[in-house]
Amino acid sequence: MNLTIVKVGGKVVENLDSLNSLLSQFSKIAGHKMLVHGGGRSATELAERLGIESKMIDGRRITDEETLKVVTMVYGGLVNKNIVAGLQSLGLDAIGLTGADMNIMLSVKRPVKDDGIDYGFVGDVKSVNSSVLVKLMGNDFVPVLAPLTHDGKGHILNTNADTIAGEAAKALTFDYNVRLVYCFEKKGVLMDEADDNSVIKFLNRDLYEEYKTKGIITKGMIPKLENAFQAIAAGVKEVIITSAENLNDGEGTTIR
Repeated sequence: MNLTIVKVGGKVVENLDSLNSLLSQFSKIAGHKMLVHGGGRSATELAERLGIESKMIDGRRITDEETLKVVTMVYGGLVNKNIVAGLQSLGLDAIGLTGADMNIMLSVKRPVKDDGIDYGFVGDVKSVNSSVLVKLMGNDFVPVLAPLTHDGKGHILNTNADTIAGEAAKALTFDYNVRLVYCFEKKGVLMDEADDNSVIKFLNRDLYEEYKTKGIITKGMIPKLENAFQAIAAGVKEVIITSAENLNDGEGTTIR
């Protein structure tokens, strides 16, 4: 059986037109499917309105107690339920979930780094209860996962959406032929960041290391690709990085 896991983030989930276009294409994917979403810009916007400062290090959010309340409301509520409602309107039986629901994803609070950086209430995934997801999809439900997990002790943890998609994909390779798609506003991994058409069509580990050394692949694309290669090593058949517009046409960067 085939399973496509689509992770969507960036401006796509914040703009209603681009989100509706993405959901329309997602609804047409054959076989079992699952959607994982981010929503960082919406969280930052709400935090500002509430007078809560958003602190970031290397693109990663520092999640203190007040920020945790905001991301839980935005990711598990506003963004998640808007996506679920959009999918329902397209005839899909979508169910919005966090990692705490049915113990889908158990995490451990990230320890303070050797350099003293404390990310706060951020979770590193420890285990995935894939049997619950298999059961849901076996009954034709479409899981929509928010980037929140739990520690098994009653605490919600903010967790990177790329990581959640990757960990879900790895866990489900025992039950499905898994295809993982990272979908954002660019057409793929770019050779030249200023040229949206300079898409690198194919990447393996050697090419990735070469482009990283040359400074072609930098910043937030590095952890995204690390997640991709870990997924491939764990048995995921294919990882694609592409834009919302090109979700179903085979364009983008393919990692095998």
